[in-house]
Amino acid sequence: MSASSNWTKSLFVGIWSALNFCRKLFFNVIFIVIVIGIIVVFSSDKNPVMVKHGSALYLNLNGNLVIEKEAVDPFEQFMEEAFAEEEENPEVLVRHVVKVIENAKHDQRIKALVMDLQGLQSGGLDKLREIARAIDDFKSSDKPVYAIGDYFTQTQYYLAAHADHVYLNPMGALLIEGYGRYALYFKDMLEKLKVTTHIFRVGTYKSAVEPFLRNDMSNAAKEANEQWLNAYWEQYKTDVAAARNLSKDNFDEKLDVLVQKFEQAGGDFAQYALENGWVDALRTREEIRLELVNLVGTDDNELGINVTPFDAYSRVVNNPMRAQSNMDKVAIVVAKGTILDGEQRAGTIGGDSTARLLRKARLDDSVKAVVLQVDSSGGSSFASEIIRQEVLQLQASGKPVVVSMGTYAASGGYWISANADRIIASPSTITGSIGVFGMLMTYENSLEYLGISSDGVGSTELTGFSSVRPLDPRFGDILQKNVESSYQRFINMVSDARGIPVEKVDRIAQGRVWIGETALELGLVDELGDLQDAVRVAAELASLEKFDTQYVERPLSPQERFWNEFFGKAMVWAAKLQFSNSNSALAGMVRTVVNEFSVVSQLNDPQGVYVLCMQCQVK
Repeated sequence: MSASSNWTKSLFVGIWSALNFCRKLFFNVIFIVIVIGIIVVFSSDKNPVMVKHGSALYLNLNGNLVIEKEAVDPFEQFMEEAFAEEEENPEVLVRHVVKVIENAKHDQRIKALVMDLQGLQSGGLDKLREIARAIDDFKSSDKPVYAIGDYFTQTQYYLAAHADHVYLNPMGALLIEGYGRYALYFKDMLEKLKVTTHIFRVGTYKSAVEPFLRNDMSNAAKEANEQWLNAYWEQYKTDVAAARNLSKDNFDEKLDVLVQKFEQAGGDFAQYALENGWVDALRTREEIRLELVNLVGTDDNELGINVTPFDAYSRVVNNPMRAQSNMDKVAIVVAKGTILDGEQRAGTIGGDSTARLLRKARLDDSVKAVVLQVDSSGGSSFASEIIRQEVLQLQASGKPVVVSMGTYAASGGYWISANADRIIASPSTITGSIGVFGMLMTYENSLEYLGISSDGVGSTELTGFSSVRPLDPRFGDILQKNVESSYQRFINMVSDARGIPVEKVDRIAQGRVWIGETALELGLVDELGDLQDAVRVAAELASLEKFDTQYVERPLSPQERFWNEFFGKAMVWAAKLQFSNSNSALAGMVRTVVNEFSVVSQLNDPQGVYVLCMQCQVK
């Protein structure tokens, strides 16, 4: 063998040895991180699920209030939290919060409720109301409720207003600004990129596609948005004013008034909040700590106060291994998120996966009625119809279906709701948006600018359609007619389901958004209420006097349950290794633009026809 071949062999052996070493090192490091994380968690957490006697329930909510968490692969989540900068959009289940507060009311070990809401990010009025109702009920036990904070956002303050004692840091701030809908518009950007946007829609108020056609909001969209936003704001003011025993005039909606009152408060946000009656006192962190210590005593923790944290108490109260009873059941199927075709994870509505949950309830003999809990602004028209068909199958089997509308039940969210035996909406539910659109972009001009062209031949005039070629106007006409047909199907379906003449449905449709209390007047919903009301009505329709409720969810496999438990402990520790990230305004704007486009990019209707309300977001 020549010296050259020996040298080549040695080179490849050396490369392979190096790669093999790196591979082993990588997986060994991951293994060590997991093991150390689990050891640290179990050794440092003296009693993670202990409810301490004479303690205060410490309601330190962190994230967005939701009715269903987005499913995340446990290993993937562990890796992200261990090595990424921060967890984005953590979520808190509303029903877990409510159950914790309800149990704490009767728990002799709990002496008070302390709300630290600094980590609470967002939640629709329907979700905030449900928790606020539990707080008010807790107060009937004569246990005091405190809301403490350096700052309060508008969302956080809705819950804080229901406390007996609302304390704000003297250097803190509270500003209640109202609600608005301000979107980004991309018409000029798309033109600069030479992207051709093709829009097919029906509905005067179907403004979902406006950001891609205009540089501003149309007058029709402004009219519709202003109506439901004003109603939403009015409900917020009414609820908070009642909780604080204040007049609704106490909310400053004009800048001139705000400037005058702010000057009277010495240019101090905290003093301004105190003089407005929004908080009871200005307290430093130490002053608050000492007051709580006098109430519940001290403990060896970061707060120095005898508290039982929300997460610890929730693990006791919301035990997933709770045995099911043999009673008849009202099943709850959650439909939360964008409606997409096919199989989707929890937190997103899949045409196939959500229909399968409904079918599971239909085939379960112990289930006598079903509540479909909807929190969606819509999506794929095909997937919406697949879900609606399964609702019809449930009814055909003799099981009544009641819809409970959450923050959103618009467009496709209304499509899947319309045929229910009873529709119960929150007063603040954003619903309606009965309209249809289709959209596609072609890039022939962009490619031409780069010196790229597309050419070829086909056996018919139908072949060769591509996003890199111009759209034939005749094919565009076909797509428009398909959208018009889908809209007609939509309003006919609503007419049949709700017993409203087609002409009237068409007048209140046109893609227009309605708030729950107005939807009741229009006949789009049957009554106002929450999930508990929907369960009660479902039981009445099924003639049930004694029953249990059961959430219908995709069961985890034994492997998934194992990894959830295995990585769940390690993730708690791994999160502490994260580095702080940049939260600059520029980075935030970039993320906003990306998010706006990601909503469109995930849509996957087979025919490209959508029943989606992109303008329904409350901000």
